[in-house]
Amino acid sequence: MSQQTTTTPLTFTVRRHEPELIVPAKPTPRELKPLSDIDDQGSLRFHIPLFHIYQSNPKMGNKNPASVIRDALAKALVFYYPFAGRLKEGPGRKLMVDCSGQGALFIEAEADVTLKQFGVELQPPFPCMEELLYDVPGSSGILDSPLLLIQVTQLLCGGFIIVVRFNHTMCDAFGYIQFLTALSEMAKGTSTPSTLPIWQRELFCARDPPRVTCTHHEYDEVVDTNGTIIPLENMETRSFFFGPTEISAIRRFVPRHLTRCTTFEVLTACLWHCRTIALQPNPEDEMRMMTIVNARLKFKHRIPVGYYGNVFAYPAAISKARDLCNKPLGHALELVMKAKSEATEEYLKSVADLMVIKGRPNFTTVGSFLVSDVTRSGLHEIDFGWGKAVYAGPDHHIAGFYTRHINHKGESGILVPIWLPGVAMKRFVKVLDKMLARDDNDDHVNPKHVLANSKL
Repeated sequence: MSQQTTTTPLTFTVRRHEPELIVPAKPTPRELKPLSDIDDQGSLRFHIPLFHIYQSNPKMGNKNPASVIRDALAKALVFYYPFAGRLKEGPGRKLMVDCSGQGALFIEAEADVTLKQFGVELQPPFPCMEELLYDVPGSSGILDSPLLLIQVTQLLCGGFIIVVRFNHTMCDAFGYIQFLTALSEMAKGTSTPSTLPIWQRELFCARDPPRVTCTHHEYDEVVDTNGTIIPLENMETRSFFFGPTEISAIRRFVPRHLTRCTTFEVLTACLWHCRTIALQPNPEDEMRMMTIVNARLKFKHRIPVGYYGNVFAYPAAISKARDLCNKPLGHALELVMKAKSEATEEYLKSVADLMVIKGRPNFTTVGSFLVSDVTRSGLHEIDFGWGKAVYAGPDHHIAGFYTRHINHKGESGILVPIWLPGVAMKRFVKVLDKMLARDDNDDHVNPKHVLANSKL
């Protein structure tokens, strides 16, 4: 059976101090720094929150984590001073950072709750999220708004929760880890980050003249004629755990010629298949599966160490809904593997050119499912002095973020939050459970036995 996890309703009170702007501890350059043409695409113009949860540590004595991180932030912003600035928009919707030194938002808070009360599993959806990350009025805009907001909430048990919300145009997961590593180093007393930040956003600006050389289905203009875009207020979220047992069960459906597929690829194909059945779209609808691919290692010339801008693509796999639901899992898997392999150096350059030519469009949301693998990002290793995080990961509806997780049984695996309408979520759980059910009497599983709930 699938190990979906649900959070028992939990309410608690958070007492917040007044939000404050933390400015760099030393004077920093006042300049205008353009973002790259990968950074400022329409799809990245939003703020994304990440949760970092820590247990108490007697070795830290009476140190206040909020005070430690506040002081460290001021020091880190000396090196990452663009984060203390504000975005401006120029001709052609071009974004640039006004390095004004206005500061990043910081909130200190206390909650009358312990980590134990959150339950045996720490994962999205987190209760009282709006209390653990206060949306300071006027802070969530893209232009002329703070680029970074950090709330540190101390718990009764001595543990604490850090929620960091950053403007995604500034960096990707890799760049975020680099910044947070610098912040944690400052918190532990260092004066200079182990990796110095590099701006050089011109490395990922469009060519002159721009020329789209690849096919980019992720930016297709698609009209939502069948109402497939799901309003956020109609969504519910659950986290699903996939350990070795679950992955092994899914791999029973992999055809022999695709057995070299990665865990990410087979899990992504499975979720795309199950999610499509759960949504019950029109059989002829085109469904898109977009996988975020870190393109840093795809370049012939090494990207400078310290570069923290966005360097990823999300090429789209496309299939008719009918085929996704009725064909063996190998159909979806082959499409996912092919799409993932398309994220080359040329592909990323082509994306930058497309942004300039087409006015920096959003990716298409019609019939789309976006996933990102952050299991190897190093999120859990960030240590502010209290030890490694007991949970670390994003909590946002834009994508299914795969995070590393150890469940209550001590099993190591992958945690995936899924967002779906309530009725569709019930169908999703049922279909997934059937895929994961062991059938020891059949060495050659017929995938059609899991499709009983499909109307396609």
